[in-house]
Amino acid sequence: MAKIRHIAICGQDTTALADFYKTTFGMHEVKQQDGANGRAIFLSDGYINLAVLPAGANGGREGIYHFGFEVEDCQETGKVAKEAGAKFQISPRPRDGRYAEFRVHDPVGTPIDLAEKGWDV
Repeated sequence: MAKIRHIAICGQDTTALADFYKTTFGMHEVKQQDGANGRAIFLSDGYINLAVLPAGANGGREGIYHFGFEVEDCQETGKVAKEAGAKFQISPRPRDGRYAEFRVHDPVGTPIDLAEKGWDV
């Protein structure tokens, strides 16, 4: 069974947003990564990886951006997703330090990352 292992949230001030989750829920920081849009901060509760991304990654919009499943076989999951009504074909994710290998979109367009190796927690 696939497992939700990742949620990405966008914010204008990633440091302040990450501090909120660390202070309020006791999450710990896994890593930080600087990119073209600003600093991404990856947090965890020991089970799920929470990516706090710069809002520029989401066209300036704040809030939930996408989520991710750890799966046994990304290609097979992509095939099943397409047959079940995925909006687009499975597409590879850039090899720039991101965790996910592929992305699909559900029937209403929600981005879903797929990873066989999972996320750091």
